[in-house]
Amino acid sequence: MKVAGIDLFCGAGGLTHGLALEGVPVRAGIDIDPACHFPYEANNPGQFIRSDVSQLSADVLDGMYGDADVRILAGCAPCQPFSPYAQRYDTVGTERWGLLYHFARLVTAVKPDVITMENVPTVSRHAVFLDFVQALKDAKYQVWFDVVDCSSYGLPQRRRRLVLLASRHGNIGLIDPTHEQAMTVRDAIGHMEPLDAGKASARDPLHVAATLSERNLQRIRASRPGGSWKDWPESLVADCHRADTGKTYPSVYGRMRWDEPAPTLTTQYYAFGSGRFGHPERDRAISLREGAILQGFPQAYAFVPEGAPVHFKTLGRMIGNAVPVVIGQVIGRSIKQHLGLNFPESAATKEANASEHEAVIA
Repeated sequence: MKVAGIDLFCGAGGLTHGLALEGVPVRAGIDIDPACHFPYEANNPGQFIRSDVSQLSADVLDGMYGDADVRILAGCAPCQPFSPYAQRYDTVGTERWGLLYHFARLVTAVKPDVITMENVPTVSRHAVFLDFVQALKDAKYQVWFDVVDCSSYGLPQRRRRLVLLASRHGNIGLIDPTHEQAMTVRDAIGHMEPLDAGKASARDPLHVAATLSERNLQRIRASRPGGSWKDWPESLVADCHRADTGKTYPSVYGRMRWDEPAPTLTTQYYAFGSGRFGHPERDRAISLREGAILQGFPQAYAFVPEGAPVHFKTLGRMIGNAVPVVIGQVIGRSIKQHLGLNFPESAATKEANASEHEAVIA
């Protein structure tokens, strides 16, 4: 049985990579962001196609599947329109709000066997999501969705996401949680090379930390893991936090705790002042590579060509917006279980499983 997946809004390839680790073939990833081309193709077998999904025709999408017997379509549309913070600035009239309607348009026309998407939990409050679910049901799909605690599947991060699965072949759902005990920041990045603010590793250009002003160096030195700016001397507290409105943001300028999962990473996780993104003990925010690892990417995942410049904003956006690789694996296992398929494990999965087995024996 030939299986083929297409990953709409593929980004840097987090979902595709997770599916590939489970042996689920993905033929192509589609995204409008040209910066995603290199990481997608450098780490995944599928082809990157730069295209606006709102302009993608059903005939073109249908042709990508070729002679596949089982067709899987992923469509993890950008989550920003549905986050509570973004709704202060983004409106229903903007193009990004309508991307789920284009996803539904393509599903209705192409009728893939299995559908999956991931987004922020608050997407379920919006009419566009309810319309999307109804369109799937009208097209004779069995639909399942729920808010998932990603740490219960082995992601070292407190990241809650809505995951949807739909099938034309009966009931479908996500597999049960795989981890009773959450992976921690120490488990994920405790082995990383020590690094100071503004410095980069000679071995891994992505293991680079943003610079800090002298004022922010004083602030992070006054911060304790799991604490906030409320722990600082009054002289270090920013004027905006002294105001009543600023008191509702206690997690900014905070350090992570070693022995807990990381907080939810955003696209600005590399900035100490943007959340609890301070390293547990070094006087800096976490590096770009550390954030990628906390998002489930393998440490060797390449995001830029060798020798190319590393831009914090571009890479922070790609990594922070990614579907965690771990969740891609869980979705892949769920689809295999639903369809009764037994794909061979990839070499990377075999190696990871072997390492885990050796660790348990040790």
